[in-house]
Amino acid sequence: CHAELLPAPRRLAVPIQVVIDVLAGLPTIVIGIFVYALLVIGHTQSGLAGAFALAIIMLPLVARASQEVLLLVPGSLREAADALGVNRWRTVLTVILPAATGGIATGAILAIARAAGETAPLLVLNTIFAPDATVLNPIGHGVPSAPLGILTVSDLANPDAYARGWGTAFVLLTVILLANIGARVLLARSRRKQIG
Repeated sequence: CHAELLPAPRRLAVPIQVVIDVLAGLPTIVIGIFVYALLVIGHTQSGLAGAFALAIIMLPLVARASQEVLLLVPGSLREAADALGVNRWRTVLTVILPAATGGIATGAILAIARAAGETAPLLVLNTIFAPDATVLNPIGHGVPSAPLGILTVSDLANPDAYARGWGTAFVLLTVILLANIGARVLLARSRRKQIG
């Protein structure tokens, strides 16, 4: 009875929150198997299927970060816009989102850094590729990735392959470290802008 009194956006918020929480708790291999059943069965492994799985992995991280940052926007900004008679959609677009942009971008960068190191879904969706060729069409072909490259060369009994694997791991760790540092700097700048 109480749920019927809530406006439509509020009634939608609860199921969407539950879906985001479930996605955040799912093992990444389960997401890979789901995308395999959805996009690969009857077709072929592809970079597009791997990208779709990584996007599903990133979605709850970006959604949760955006939700937390939007809750941190001062209520006084909303009240000031309401006092000026600004429409709610215009308040969201011109007041709330600009105040939360830094935090939302930070969440997106952290989600990209997490997806960059994911291997499990790519094992199911994107392992058939030519390791020595550069493929520009991810729709019908597998695309090499850093985690799969490390896994592939670790199985070879070749010192040069081991060196290539360690080099790839170093590049991957460096990219993730720089993404995390960039996210922290961006978040600190947006907090300073909100305070100042």
